[in-house]
Amino acid sequence: MADNHKSLLLILARELASNVATPMFVVDVHGVLVFYNEAAETLLGQSFAVTGPIGPDQWGGTMFQPEDLDGRPITVNDLPLVDTMRERRPEHARFRITGLDGVKRTIEATSFPLFAHVDDLAGAVSVFWEEDQ
Repeated sequence: MADNHKSLLLILARELASNVATPMFVVDVHGVLVFYNEAAETLLGQSFAVTGPIGPDQWGGTMFQPEDLDGRPITVNDLPLVDTMRERRPEHARFRITGLDGVKRTIEATSFPLFAHVDDLAGAVSVFWEEDQ
């Protein structure tokens, strides 16, 4: 039954993301990016229909090349969404990514966990936006 609740939470998170104008990621309990919305496509440089689900090592490392504001690479383990999954609490950070379109952007990201029941992590959501230049 817990897996059904987890799946339902991810479906509801995807539905929410589909209906907001703010870029959003939805990841499952394993950190697989199972959806990002149309607003995120602009910042990421490609549609989810093209990329499909993406593993955490790929989206957190090689794919978007995250770096701190001084240009130093950020490891996947230091990203707010991964911190949220590990610590099971909301996280926020400001950093840079390079979209699949080759454009480097400074973003702010806030992530929060999704729980099927108390202490039953189903995944997480990250809301992010491009910082005004």
